Amino acid sequence: MKILVTGGKGMLGRTLVGELAAPSREFIVADLPEWDITDGDAFMQKALAAAPDLIIHCAAMTNVDGCEAERERAFAVNEGGTRNVAVAAKACGARLIAISTDYVFSGDSPREPWAWGEADMPRPQTVYGASKLAGERMALMIHPDNTVILRIAWLYGAGGPSFVHKMAELGSAEGGPLKVVDDQRGNPTSAKAVAGVIDFLVSHPEVSGIVHGTCEGQCTWCELAKELFSLLERKGRRMRAIVPCTTAEFPRLAPRPRNSALRKSVLNLLGYRTPDWRDALAEFVEEEF
Repeated sequence: MKILVTGGKGMLGRTLVGELAAPSREFIVADLPEWDITDGDAFMQKALAAAPDLIIHCAAMTNVDGCEAERERAFAVNEGGTRNVAVAAKACGARLIAISTDYVFSGDSPREPWAWGEADMPRPQTVYGASKLAGERMALMIHPDNTVILRIAWLYGAGGPSFVHKMAELGSAEGGPLKVVDDQRGNPTSAKAVAGVIDFLVSHPEVSGIVHGTCEGQCTWCELAKELFSLLERKGRRMRAIVPCTTAEFPRLAPRPRNSALRKSVLNLLGYRTPDWRDALAEFVEEEF
């Protein structure tokens, strides 16, 4: 099987190429500057020459505040780029697995603990979420029978960058207590867990449509940081104290969802369960630090 990975040099792309490696699989790392998903003609020519059986579409503009400041660019990459990838996948006769985000939902959950299912109505509150949702719809419209939209969230992976890496760095530095937001909930998800989901989807070619692929369980950013610090302290690191704070204390250009946890209805129906976020984090800390 020949697998083309857009954004293959990024954190998720690197992990996928490493974790999904097998003698029967050949990977094509498609990333800037050689591969530009916003240049439809050039991308099509390269994709046709590569002739992949599967395209895993990781490339995106993911800086949430950057998207808010540069709306036109965000839509050019996240909607237009995804359209170009979907058109190329259809032309190649390739299956498409396109990575999306929890930010397609509003985050104003009616109760806690709440998790958004694949059938719940998206209502993005940011340019990032809106542009990713537009990309989802483009892919499903262009290549409906052979596309999986895989929504993930709160991602961390080998080499970073991620919230986990930043907290590990800040927590090890000299200074007083660290304030960490405690009123936003989600599913911390390792890139390795996402690789496991994609490996499962590769073995189930009949699956199409929207699939949620985060780790099981949910927490706040503050709870994630505390769990991380506890794991690092067991490895002998001295970590700073953590103080819970509110979103209002850290105003950002783009609003953050209060609860964007995802429910894995499709995967669970197929008999697949992702690891609990605590277990995935413990494995990651052991390998990364």
